[in-house]
Amino acid sequence: MTNKWTPQNNSLYRKFIFRDFNAAFSFMTRVALISEKLGHHPTWTNTWNTVEIWLSTHDAGNIITEKDHLLAEKINEVE
Repeated sequence: MTNKWTPQNNSLYRKFIFRDFNAAFSFMTRVALISEKLGHHPTWTNTWNTVEIWLSTHDAGNIITEKDHLLAEKINEVE
């Protein structure tokens, strides 16, 4: 697991690995609530205990903006 966000294809990327599916899903639920509050939503995948997240601002042309950095900081606080 990387412990920081890295630029990848015009997105901020981070991979999270948890002890099991329930922990991964709980994390995703908390991130979903934050995303709704900020009005900025991730592209993500979940396979069992692994969550991968890509952040980019779609209405800015799918590039990394301050919105993405702010959401990344908030997600780091959830971890």
